[in-house]
Amino acid sequence: MSKFKSFFAKNGSKRKIGVFLGRFFAVIAVLALAGAVFAGMVFIYYTRDLPRPEKFSEKNNIQSTKIYDRTGAILLYEIYGEEKRNWANLASIPDSMEKMAVSAEDKNFYKNNIGIDIEGITRSFLTYFKTGRITGGSTIPQQLIRSTFLTNEKTAERKIREIVMAIELTRRYEKDDVLEWYLNQVPFGQNTYGVGAASANYFNKPVNELSLAQQATLISLIQSPSYYPAHFDDLMARKNYVLNRAAEDGYLSQQEAEDAKKETVSFIEKKIEIKAPYFTLWIKQQLEEEYGRQYLEENGLTVITSLNWNMQQTAEQVVRDGVKNNYRYYAHNAALVALNPKNGEVLAMTVGTGDYYDNPYPENCSPGVDCLFDPQYNVAVMHPGRQPGSSFKPFVYATAFEKGYSDTSIVNDTPTCFGKWGGIEYCPQNYTGTFQGPVTLRRALAGSLNVPAVQVLNSMAGLNDSIAKAKEMGISTLNNPASFYGLALVLGGGEVTLLDMVSAYGIFANEGYRLPAAGIVDIKDSNGFSIYKNNKTPQKVLSQRSANLINDILSDNNARAYIFGANSPLYFPNHQVAVKTGTTSNYKDGWIIGYTPSIAAGVWAGNSNNAIIKGEPGSVVAGPIFHTFMEKILANQPLEYFSKP
Repeated sequence: MSKFKSFFAKNGSKRKIGVFLGRFFAVIAVLALAGAVFAGMVFIYYTRDLPRPEKFSEKNNIQSTKIYDRTGAILLYEIYGEEKRNWANLASIPDSMEKMAVSAEDKNFYKNNIGIDIEGITRSFLTYFKTGRITGGSTIPQQLIRSTFLTNEKTAERKIREIVMAIELTRRYEKDDVLEWYLNQVPFGQNTYGVGAASANYFNKPVNELSLAQQATLISLIQSPSYYPAHFDDLMARKNYVLNRAAEDGYLSQQEAEDAKKETVSFIEKKIEIKAPYFTLWIKQQLEEEYGRQYLEENGLTVITSLNWNMQQTAEQVVRDGVKNNYRYYAHNAALVALNPKNGEVLAMTVGTGDYYDNPYPENCSPGVDCLFDPQYNVAVMHPGRQPGSSFKPFVYATAFEKGYSDTSIVNDTPTCFGKWGGIEYCPQNYTGTFQGPVTLRRALAGSLNVPAVQVLNSMAGLNDSIAKAKEMGISTLNNPASFYGLALVLGGGEVTLLDMVSAYGIFANEGYRLPAAGIVDIKDSNGFSIYKNNKTPQKVLSQRSANLINDILSDNNARAYIFGANSPLYFPNHQVAVKTGTTSNYKDGWIIGYTPSIAAGVWAGNSNNAIIKGEPGSVVAGPIFHTFMEKILANQPLEYFSKP
């Protein structure tokens, strides 16, 4: 009996052990299943928004908008946000540069099929549990995930997310895709992202033209983009390390590495680079109004402008020289605009002293006058503008010609008062202080006589009709009632912009057809498709007869010689150039605008702070600048003549 009890006791214990083990393994299985489910949920949670391949391209393809001259060869300016980007396809990146990136940043990249370094991650988490800080290196897929979608915050949650997404990234995509995205996404310092932008930023070269040493230098920046650009010696040491690693891994020969280490590397000098700044920033303003700044910063537009780079350089030099010459007249600013009247395209624009970054306190200021001016103020386009003096007269004469008057019509140049305007008797005087008696409209306009001009406005053209015609021709600033300007309008009593004036004079050159001033010729999106072209249809705003009469009068050197002399800055012996000057009564503004059938140009001279010029007319302060510019430009153009009226 005791043996029997003993047997059952033993067997009962075994059953208990069996039950215990069964329950234990069941719990283990449940925990394992729960762990697997949890891991799956974590994996799903952290990969729920892992993008498709095209999403990587969209993210990385945030590119700056580039503004070029009319040839597309001269980069004038680049519009970017906080990040400079310039996408480089893997085919355009030197193979040696790709391999150096792999050697330096992820030696096992091509062999690692899970996208993470298990040993490195283990060390990282052990450090985290000991110190509370996440440390350790990362694979290329991890770096790509971090730089594209995550922050640099060193937390366990971010590290888990990075690991999970790197695993899924490696599972889904080819090695070449990951490497291309990586090389176009990681930071290279100075707000520059990707090898394309880095190559341009540091060496002013496309990436496929970099030497081995330059390639290694850029790859070296990846390790510490905020530190290395400011610590060049350390960067060069890192560069040599990268070259050695690439040689050890068989991507470079030892000789290639040694030769590259001996090469002198230097970054280009950093400076704000805006070519033709007044013109370019005018274009930038138009683009921002049309597309918005963020769109321009991210969508990589290519903007082909109308700017003629050679003509622009001529304009800048002529204005610089002219302003220096005008110091003796206490005139420290000028502006020049040139355009093609046949299509309205602006060919050159420069303002100030010809130097956007010039000293706002120029030499030889007028005694007792504050010579402070803003060298970055674009007087050529800013509203409400400046008073044009007599350069406004052709619009009034053209309005009279539209009503049937001709250049042989007679007016009296005698002392005349035209009633009260603004409560004051209006009795204009000629610039010379003398009077000519009965004169033809040709002689009156060519000699810029004031009293006949007021008579033409008052009794032939009409104030309201003259304002309407000027607006129709593109003068955009005459927005007050006619009574605000009165008869003084013909002598420059309303503000205008230089760009409007040159564009409107271009209508005379174009025999009555208007094409608004345009600075943009073509805009292409990041895929090279044109989304805008300047192909506006000309509008007839002035009869051919009236335009040709104005052209003939303003190019008649004999008709103006009695006032300006036979060899004034208005005269070009070998070309037919129509020219008109303007001077405000208080000597704050001097103007000259002229044109041939193919080019119209205008110059304003004065002080942007409205300081008075030393008693000299537009022919003196603006004339030489205009004459020198046109002389240089016309030397390379064929002879052209206006049609006879």
